Amino acid sequence: MATSKIEVGRRAPQFTLPAASGTRVALRDLAGSWVVLYFYPKDDTPGCTKEACEFSSALKAFETLDAVVYGCSPDSVERHRRFIEKYDLKIDLLSDEKKTVMEKYGAWGEKVLYGRKSIGVIRSTLIIDPQGKVAHHWKKVRAAGHAEKVRERLEALQSGERGASGA
Repeated sequence: MATSKIEVGRRAPQFTLPAASGTRVALRDLAGSWVVLYFYPKDDTPGCTKEACEFSSALKAFETLDAVVYGCSPDSVERHRRFIEKYDLKIDLLSDEKKTVMEKYGAWGEKVLYGRKSIGVIRSTLIIDPQGKVAHHWKKVRAAGHAEKVRERLEALQSGERGASGA
């Protein structure tokens, strides 16, 4: 089990994963865009559905901030497709069945739920800047209301960036 080496200001680990849209998504191909990458345990469960629906509803707001949003779980591409169709999601979902990307990002490991320890997906989110560096990292997330917090943080990061450059 890998320990998260994710640090704000450092390069985000590279990845290439299959997406529900039928494409392969590689972080290097997203250079120049802000990337919201959120990890979640399982399609079509209450918390994960709430989180996916909130990100989907907020997608236009993220797009106005020049950001792309991807959810990632160990579910298969086919399961992602059914989940997207069932809830008419507007975001794309990445499949990490071997959990290698989740391990790199500290989203797979020991967690405690209701006092019981287990190994699994740690619900977490990253904002990656256009240069491929981690701009913000939520190591543990509550699903409800999270998409709005991410949008607000992205807006603040961009305001600070514009303020720093004078634009």
